[in-house]
Amino acid sequence: MAGFRLLLSGSQLSCHGGSVRLTKSLAAFATLVLAVVFGVVAAGPANAAGPAYVALGDSYSAGNGAGNYDSASGNCHRSFSAYPYLWKNAHSPSSFADTACSGAVTTDVTNSQLGPLNSSTGLVSITIGGNDAGFSDVMTTCVTGSDSDCVNRVNTAENYVRNTLPARLDATYNAIRSHAPNARVVVLGYPHMYDLSAWFCVGLSDTKHQKIDEASDVLDSMLASRAAAHGFAWGDVRSTFNGHELCSGDDYLHSLVVSPSWESYHPTATGHSAGYYPVLNAND
Repeated sequence: MAGFRLLLSGSQLSCHGGSVRLTKSLAAFATLVLAVVFGVVAAGPANAAGPAYVALGDSYSAGNGAGNYDSASGNCHRSFSAYPYLWKNAHSPSSFADTACSGAVTTDVTNSQLGPLNSSTGLVSITIGGNDAGFSDVMTTCVTGSDSDCVNRVNTAENYVRNTLPARLDATYNAIRSHAPNARVVVLGYPHMYDLSAWFCVGLSDTKHQKIDEASDVLDSMLASRAAAHGFAWGDVRSTFNGHELCSGDDYLHSLVVSPSWESYHPTATGHSAGYYPVLNAND
């Protein structure tokens, strides 16, 4: 190839007999572009953090019955297997706080649970209202008393839900919105306690089973109504617990527990993972 030879001279390549030149700066630029391209491919898309999340409420939010308790939570009995922690572990929120507590009523939420809420909070979940209506006393009366004792106690609870609880819920929901003006708030309900289709069930009478489940419906109906009035999402867990109530043979709930007694009539760890978590996840 006479007349054609490559000469490397300083910062350029020259071609004898021609005017083609490639500077080192172009070569460096090409190298930089390739590095950027390969870096993007290797890193892949960034995973955005989930919204700042705060869990509020009573024992059904805290996780009584789910085991795996946080010893630092004391008598609140918060469980690392409860649905708020399951959501936190799956979504990696930018921040997370759980102030739910066993035995909480609506005024406990407004007085002591709202501290972590602020304008940056993106998601709030809550179960509340069962203790206001006397859930624990209802179950104690129905377990130890006669059918008429149970029916009368449930009727008292239902009257409270219809006549007194709405104003208490409104005050609580207003406080949540005031503290977290930009958050999506998900109000979760309570499951039916008993599978009424079961042909045989040791323990309480059919009359008691039916009346206790009726109370769940009255309470859930009121919770759904007040949640809608405040623009909050409603999470109905009766569907996910359907076929997994007590007497079903595949229970997501504890029946009477001798020790610790506060686990009685609360969701198991499976009740949280298969009953509550999917409903929150569908409404976040």
